[in-house]
Amino acid sequence: MESQLKTERLLRLMQMLAGPVEYTIEELGESLEMSERTIYRYLQTFEDVGFTVRRGTNVPRLITTNRRNLSIDDLVCFSREEAALVNQLLDRLDAGNSLKAGLKQKLVAVCDQTPMARIVTNKGNSEKLNSLSDAIHGKKKVVLRGYESGHSLTERDRLIEPFSFTPNYIGIVGYEPESGMCKTFKINRIKTVEVLAQDWEYEALHEEKPTDIFRMSADRPLEKIRLAMTSLAKNLLLEEYPLSAAYITEMPDPGENSKEKWLLETQICSVFGAGRFVMGLAADVEVLEGEALKDYIVSTAKYLDALKK
Repeated sequence: MESQLKTERLLRLMQMLAGPVEYTIEELGESLEMSERTIYRYLQTFEDVGFTVRRGTNVPRLITTNRRNLSIDDLVCFSREEAALVNQLLDRLDAGNSLKAGLKQKLVAVCDQTPMARIVTNKGNSEKLNSLSDAIHGKKKVVLRGYESGHSLTERDRLIEPFSFTPNYIGIVGYEPESGMCKTFKINRIKTVEVLAQDWEYEALHEEKPTDIFRMSADRPLEKIRLAMTSLAKNLLLEEYPLSAAYITEMPDPGENSKEKWLLETQICSVFGAGRFVMGLAADVEVLEGEALKDYIVSTAKYLDALKK
């Protein structure tokens, strides 16, 4: 048991050292219930087995040099959605399976679940994510160089005060002085990130934005939706959006001849994510509630129909 506990702490230390959030030696020791001496010993162990450890400051970092180009994140870390999917797969195992309980314990130990997504999952964005993480840690302003707007389809620089990442590190949430609003910026639309020497000025105005199961963010939820789904739609929803599992139930009275057996009830922040899902499976999903979503689907269908003429 003691050996297993040490292994779990070691894995969690690897996760914290490799993730985008930086921790001091003191913070690592407090979080993992280790002495500073033990942490320094583990850092030496990582170097002995081939990892590069950035030292020289009180904030160590773990840099992988694996010949197969795998980062330590790939080996021991999960995003929130990945962890949810793994949990779903484990739940399908028989209750008497001897491996099930152990795997779940390790999933909890490695991911820590608060939050699960401390990990860079998109390798091409790692430099931008690290820069943004540094800015958050140091409470610095940044310029998002060449940011491509999804609405105007234009590219321009955006000055923001970044303060949090969205689930799975798809976006960065920051306060934009120009507009006087907190906005979410997609990481893959940013060309480069420039961290400025200027400190935050508007920390009191930093507000977290809710994100729905379709990974859409907004200042506040748009509306509640209820979708009746076939088993095919339900399974595809779970595969593409694992966090939806908490909002899916069996239809109370589906009717003998009804093919919709499953019900999704959730809040959405935008019609675009849910709309794409519904329109892609139009024969397998019925919108029971959600006026904005219904209007979006109708207007999009009219537009597509006009293109055929």
